[in-house]
Amino acid sequence: MFKHIKTFFSFSVDDLNKAKSFYGGILGLGAEETKEGLELKLDDNRIFIYAKPNHVPATFTVLNFVVDDIEKSVHELSEAGVKFEIYNEDYIKTDKKGIARPTDSMPGPAGIAWFKDPAGNFLSVIQE
Repeated sequence: MFKHIKTFFSFSVDDLNKAKSFYGGILGLGAEETKEGLELKLDDNRIFIYAKPNHVPATFTVLNFVVDDIEKSVHELSEAGVKFEIYNEDYIKTDKKGIARPTDSMPGPAGIAWFKDPAGNFLSVIQE
């Protein structure tokens, strides 16, 4: 039924101005203002970000950016002021830069690093 229709995804933030500065400025994405919020256009993907007065940050990753070089991406984002999450849990461990690598207990991509937007939503850069 829905196999060949257009889709987009969305999530909330508590402050559209901060979101525009972060997504448009720090991440360098085209953040276009609309009457209802912000629209990001990434290749064929459309992401809608809307303000919600009682916003609660997502406890899961809402947006993953696939990159060719995780080390370079983490370095560049860190230089721009992005703070990466550091984990030292039984099920997930990151290095001091915030990059998790696959292990026996956590198989997965070549590397992934999580960070938050100004509203506290989780985002990641991921090298497949």
